[in-house]
Amino acid sequence: MRRRELIALLGATALPPVAMAQPAARVRRIGAIRIKNPDTTTTVAVFEAALAALGWIKGGNLQIEYRVVEPDRQQMKAAAKEIVALAPEVIHTQSTPITQELLRATQTVPIVFVHVTDPIGSGFVQSLAHPGGNVTGFTDIEPSLGGKWVQLLKEVAPALSRAAMMFNPEIAPQRGAVLLVPFLEAGKPLGIQTTPAPVNDVPEIEAAMAQLGAEPTGGLVVQPEAFMNRHRGEILALAARFRVPAIYPYSYYAAAGGLMSYGIDSSDLYRRAATYVDRVLKGANPADLPVQQPTKFELVVNVNTATALGLSMPRSLLQRADEVIE
Repeated sequence: MRRRELIALLGATALPPVAMAQPAARVRRIGAIRIKNPDTTTTVAVFEAALAALGWIKGGNLQIEYRVVEPDRQQMKAAAKEIVALAPEVIHTQSTPITQELLRATQTVPIVFVHVTDPIGSGFVQSLAHPGGNVTGFTDIEPSLGGKWVQLLKEVAPALSRAAMMFNPEIAPQRGAVLLVPFLEAGKPLGIQTTPAPVNDVPEIEAAMAQLGAEPTGGLVVQPEAFMNRHRGEILALAARFRVPAIYPYSYYAAAGGLMSYGIDSSDLYRRAATYVDRVLKGANPADLPVQQPTKFELVVNVNTATALGLSMPRSLLQRADEVIE
């Protein structure tokens, strides 16, 4: 044996067994499709931090393929096909329409959703306790919110006698009925005439807002769905222009000048979704993971907007608020 070969052999045998046969850590791959919203950056960070706390480090033992889309069906459809083609081990998704597109693209890849209003009515799962397919996750709505919004609006605007619920029937689950029914029922005991305000484009939004603003006793409730979010700037501007007190489903509406918001704590949903992604990566079947409902809600009030509308925030409401914008 030549001297160089002998030295190499001795060097190799001197290494500990772990160093000689250290396997490369397996990198797991997941997909994620999100609708572009003001809180997208925040909730992505929350989701990744929750995964990290469970031992899944992005760029380390975990690869995440993101697609961020506008609330446009064609973009959602394309993103769903792209993500499925990458063969991820699990897909984390947001909203009813994106989940619909994913289920059209795959019946086998596990899916963990958030911000789905009615997974049973949408045909995603057989039941909340036993989903039964390749999809499970976290709903974003308690139907009683439809009535709660009317009550809160009446607290801020005691003279309120008319209220409309605005939504896009082509986007909202069950064409808006999930929240519309309790909203309509809540008006009578409060002496408020409640009506639906279905809209499909910005001119229809403006027409509905102008009608509400024609008398000083009108108010608005905005449903939590992608079309409303996409046009939140126009809705906020029109509410200010026609001096319509309005309540919104997400805190970023109030932060941008809306009168008030009451709805789920979105960050909490993404933290909880990470636990289901973790369980699927460890071998759990989505069919056996029950769909969970929201448990944390937040109330945000904007005192500046109330003042501009000639309203006074009740002290009791300010004390209950999670955030007061002044």
